[in-house]
Amino acid sequence: QVQLVESGGGLVQAGGSLRLSCAASERTFSKYTMGWFRQAPGKEREFVVAISRSGGTTYYADSVKGRFTISRDNAKNTVYLQMNSLKAEDTAVYYCPAAEGIIGADYRLYDYWGQGTQVTVSS
Repeated sequence: QVQLVESGGGLVQAGGSLRLSCAASERTFSKYTMGWFRQAPGKEREFVVAISRSGGTTYYADSVKGRFTISRDNAKNTVYLQMNSLKAEDTAVYYCPAAEGIIGADYRLYDYWGQGTQVTVSS
């Protein structure tokens, strides 16, 4: 079991930037594939990006490619999401689930979830 806490959300104007953090409680953080998902009101949970255990492989949704960057620091048990050129459609609650398997876009692959952090983009 790993506890996950997302932070860094807030209100940003369109075109602005924000960096989200996800802190994990477990010493063996490096054994988990990590991802970012988001969910807007009235919409289904949406894949954003995933990163492999070592950080050597990433997989981005087309909607955020070129704007968002995922990274991880296993020594700090933390994963980050740098979000640039934000759009109104990026508004959502952002989650950073952990998976015991390989990276993927299906939320069913992920075993552990936090409470999320709200990102609101105004235009």
